[in-house]
Parts: sequence; structure tokens; C-alpha cells
Amino acid sequence: MNRSTSEGSIVLAGGGTGGHIAPGIAIAERLAELAPQLDRVFACSTRAVDARMLEHVGADYMPIQAEGLSPRPLKLVRFVRAFMAGRAEARELLAERGARVVVALGGYVTGPVVLAASAMRVPVLLVNLDATPGKANRLVARRARRVLSACATPSMPAFAEKIVGMPVRQAALASLPREECAARLGLERGFRTLLITGASQGATSLNELMQLLLTRERAAFGEWQVLHLIGNADRTPIERSYRDAGVRAQVIPFLHEMGLAWGAADLALSRAGANSVAEAILNAVPTVFAPYPYHADLHQKWNAKPYHDEGVCVLCEDAIDAQRNALPGGSSLGATLIDLLCDHARRETMRAALLARPRQDAATEIAKAAIELAR
Repeated sequence: MNRSTSEGSIVLAGGGTGGHIAPGIAIAERLAELAPQLDRVFACSTRAVDARMLEHVGADYMPIQAEGLSPRPLKLVRFVRAFMAGRAEARELLAERGARVVVALGGYVTGPVVLAASAMRVPVLLVNLDATPGKANRLVARRARRVLSACATPSMPAFAEKIVGMPVRQAALASLPREECAARLGLERGFRTLLITGASQGATSLNELMQLLLTRERAAFGEWQVLHLIGNADRTPIERSYRDAGVRAQVIPFLHEMGLAWGAADLALSRAGANSVAEAILNAVPTVFAPYPYHADLHQKWNAKPYHDEGVCVLCEDAIDAQRNALPGGSSLGATLIDLLCDHARRETMRAALLARPRQDAATEIAKAAIELAR
């Protein structure tokens, strides 16, 4: 961690998934343009994904100890110990860097940082990133000077003072023609491109579904090639599935320059995290969204539902089991994807509607709010 020689800093607190880090990077990018006299430093989690993403963009960061809250005795003890240690680390960070504002991005790491900020009278700006505010965000909101939300919160309609849209980092926005994006990713000319992404952690059920569809629905992929981001999965059997089916594919664990992926894509199959939804919409890519199926309330579905209702994307349940997801006909995840692969007119209609939507620059609005609090 570098010592600050500036007029103070804005601390962006959050992490644990790319869905928390990527919006923070977007806000930090706008802060660098609007207030270069203020340092920008991330108080992130100790998970490897945070360091991987922040190091890639050259961001200044410090991991803060934190654990998720659990009623189980051993986990509760770990939570308390990590919380106390994390709060001490946060106080040191805020003091050393002359923190003027904390921008809380959600996740359990925000708890100890925000508590330290409150004790030190550093104002907090909460940026809620999900349609269903999590426990950490509900607690942070009580201590925040301002609360903005990237999306509507149907279960708590008065949670935020304003809906600003999702902050999206520059690297996730396509800035090159489709052919050049495809070429930079090693994809071939003359084929449509299907993007499969389970976000920063990958999605086992989507990986398994694709392997099954390659054996059952090979003909549907005749005009297509696939860019498959598999997360932490073993790439060897997935690559073998594409090779055995004779389908052109690039299989990689993770991609920092998601703008290239969205820019090359004619269609996508994606998880429905708020960040993934925003990237697909802003890049005008028709997408089948499969919300993370292990949340009891399936809250990811609310991130995509407004766009599904507009008809610019499709929202489908992930049944987890590949056989159920691949049931032919009806509304299964696999059947929906195959239908869109084959229905060129519907995809073009969706894309035209996406291109016609107004674009929001949420990151700039959030950055301006943070600078105002810093003054």
C-alpha cells in the first residue's frame, strides 16, 4: 500500500466477487477524471478474485479481514474475530490515507470499514448494486450519509434516495467493431458468436448444460462459434466437448477485457448478477439470463426482470441439473437458448431495441456524489 501525498482519498469498500469490484473500478475511473487530486484506494476482501481484478487495472488496494455472518457457533466466532480485526485494519487505512469519503459497494467487507468510518466521522456513500439489498447493505444504510441504488429494489421501494443505474467499467464496454473484437479473442470471421459467461466465479450448471447441448443439438451450432468463460472449472473436458461436436470455441477461465467479449457476441447466456445484466444491456447483446439458483429468494432474477418485461432479453430458471435444463421444447433454459440461436429475426429485433434504449452514465453520477461529500 502506498502512502498518500494527495489531498486525501476516497475509499471504495467492497469485494468478494467481480460483481462488487467491477462497479468500484468504474467509479474509480470517473473519480480519476473528475477529482485527480484525491487518491482512490480499495478496501477489498481477502479473496483472490479481488486482487486479480485490481492488480490488472493497477488499482491501489488493501485487503480487509471479514467473514459472513452465520448463526453456527464456530462460524459466528470466526465472524466476530474477523470483524474486530477488519475494523482495526480499516481504521488504520482510513487514517493513513486521509479518507474523505467511504463509498460502500456491498458485501460483508463493508461492515468493518463502515463502522470504522462512522467512528472517525468519515461520511459514507452507499451504492446498492442488487435488486434485493443484502444484510450488509441494510445495516450500512443506517450509517450512510447518502444511499444510491443501481437498480430498483421492489422489496424495499424506499431503500435508496435515487436509482442511478449500474456503474460499468470502461474495459467492459465494446469500443471496437465486432470483427476486431472477435479477432483479438482468437475467434474466426464469418461465424456468429455465442458468449457463455458465469461471471467472475463461473457457473457449473451453465458449463454442464453446454456440454449436453453440444451432443443433443449439434445442428443448431452450425453457423456459430462459442466464447466460453468457464470460471474455476477444468477446461479440458469442456474443450473436448466442443472438439468432439466439431463446434469452434475459445474456452478460457476469465477475461478482464469483457468489452471485447460483449463486442464480439451476437447472443449470450449469462448469470443475472446486476453487473452482468448492465454490461449486456449497455453493449446491446441479446441475452438469456439464468439467475444464480442457490439463493433462497432467487434475487438475481429481479436484476433482469425489467428488461425481460421489455422484451430485450430473456429470463429463464436454472434448474441446476443439466438434463432438466436441456429438456426439449417448452421454456427450459436449453430450449430457450437453442430457439434464439436459430431465430435470427428475433435476435435482431432485440438488438435494435437495446440500441434504442437511453444510456446512463451511473459511474459519473456516483463519482460526483462522492466528491460532493468529500468537500
